[in-house]
Amino acid sequence: MSASMGIAIVVVVAVLALGYLIGRLLTLRQGMLRSAEAAANVDTSGLGLSETGPTVLHFSAPWCGPCTQVRRVVDAVCAADPRIGHVEIDMDANPEAARRLSVLSLPTTIVFDAGGHPRYRTSGVPTAADLRAVLAPLLDA
Repeated sequence: MSASMGIAIVVVVAVLALGYLIGRLLTLRQGMLRSAEAAANVDTSGLGLSETGPTVLHFSAPWCGPCTQVRRVVDAVCAADPRIGHVEIDMDANPEAARRLSVLSLPTTIVFDAGGHPRYRTSGVPTAADLRAVLAPLLDA
């Protein structure tokens, strides 16, 4: 193997490693629920939110693979407590709702309090434990 071939291999490996690190940093927050208090004045009319307890709303589409995982997690968490509302919105069928709530990627999950205010949101697949953790204070309120 020539010296130039060895250098080319090192460069390719370095580029691949850098690409992996950049991708990892960009997706580090995927699935993590974070506060959505800043968007408290959003129009939530017509979304089917519960008026008696918190609601987990998630945007999906038939072609979205991770949306199936979100549906399983949300179904399991919501089935455990009848006070939790669950709404799934097909982003392809209702792009206006996605626009109002600033949904830019799928899957996106938003947790609303009983007053219809967005409290938490995530892009990606949240864990059931994280979802239960953010719902617990809303159920006690």
